[in-house]
Formats: sequence, C-alpha cells, structure tokens
Amino acid sequence: MTAPSPGPEGGRLLRVALTGGIATGKSYVLARLRGHGVPTIDADRLAREVVRPGRPAWAALVARFGAEICRPDRQVDRARLGAIVFSDAAARADLEAIVHPPVRKAMADWFEARRAETGVPFAVADIPLLYETGRERSFDRVVVAACRPETQARRVVARDGLAEEAARSRMAAQLPIDDKIARADFVIRTDGTFEETDRQVDAVWAALCRGEPGAGQGSAP
Repeated sequence: MTAPSPGPEGGRLLRVALTGGIATGKSYVLARLRGHGVPTIDADRLAREVVRPGRPAWAALVARFGAEICRPDRQVDRARLGAIVFSDAAARADLEAIVHPPVRKAMADWFEARRAETGVPFAVADIPLLYETGRERSFDRVVVAACRPETQARRVVARDGLAEEAARSRMAAQLPIDDKIARADFVIRTDGTFEETDRQVDAVWAALCRGEPGAGQGSAP
C-alpha cells in the first residue's frame, strides 16, 4: 500500500506515541504499523536494555529491591520484580524513578536519529505508561489501543498465567482505559477480529501519513 500524501505538517517528522493498557493489543498494532514501514520503538524493550547486569539502573534496582530480584545469570527476573511492584505503590514509584530516566534518554536519541531519515512521515514509540507518567506532552499525536476491561482481564490471565484477581490488580495499577480513550487523538479497538483491527490500524496509518490531527475525544478516524 502506497503512503497517502501530502505529508505531515511542515514536512517534519511527527512523534507519535502508542499506548493503552496491559493486554489491550499494543504489540499487535505496533507490528502492523511496522509492516507499513513505520519506524517503531518499544519502551519495554528499552527498559530491558537499561537494566542489563552491570548497568547503573541494574545496580540501583539491586540496591533498592535486593539481589533476590535477579536470576542466577544476574539478569533481572521481571516476573519476581513485577510481583513486588504491582502490589506496592511506593515500590512501583521507586522502580519508575530508577528505570524511566535512562529509557527517556534512549528514546529521545532514537527519535532524533529518525529525523535524518528521508521519506519517513512519522515514527511511533510504544509507551504503556504514557499518561501515568505525564509524557503525552512530548508527542505530536497519541494513539490508544483499547478493548473492554473484561477482554483485557481474560487476555492477561491467558497470556501471563495469572489468577483473575492478580490480573485485575495489574490493570488497576494503570489509568483506566476509558480515561486514556478520552484523551487520545486516535483510538484502535482490538475487541473484534484481526481483520477489523487491521482496518483501523491502516486508517490511522493513512491519517498520520497525511499529518492529520485526529478526531480527539477518543474517536477513530
């Protein structure tokens, strides 16, 4: 599919954030956009990189949470750390204070590098906690991947092997999805079939290629 024209406002690269809730389909949406040739980056992947053994953020995590959060190979055991922080708001805040600054720096460097690429109207960063951390102001557009809470909980249980109570606890640690929908420029609903989701992603891709501002108030294009 050929990218529609004209391009983004003033010919500049649009910085687009993709967000949503846990298990609302962000990874699927990101992969579909990547299939259109859109440069993408995943904040979770960056977070894994900045806490590799020996890095400053890794040392800070071990100092705060103890060596028991690490596997025998010294890598952070994300499941064990998650069990701690999702049940303790203060611990979660400490985790974010350690990990978010280096992730933000790496992402800013990535977007800066994308500016030098020709023929790229926009680039997308997948940021699960975009609104929770007040980062939406750093982006030109925000796309929210959303589904019904009951669908979300079912997916978390199936994907992560959690009890429903634990799944809903993790959901409750994030801003309600309806609040994110209300603040989005574009919304992609992932409750339906893959084909239905694909059509929405393609419509958002086309709108962003044209530099459209989005309908706002949680409306799809």
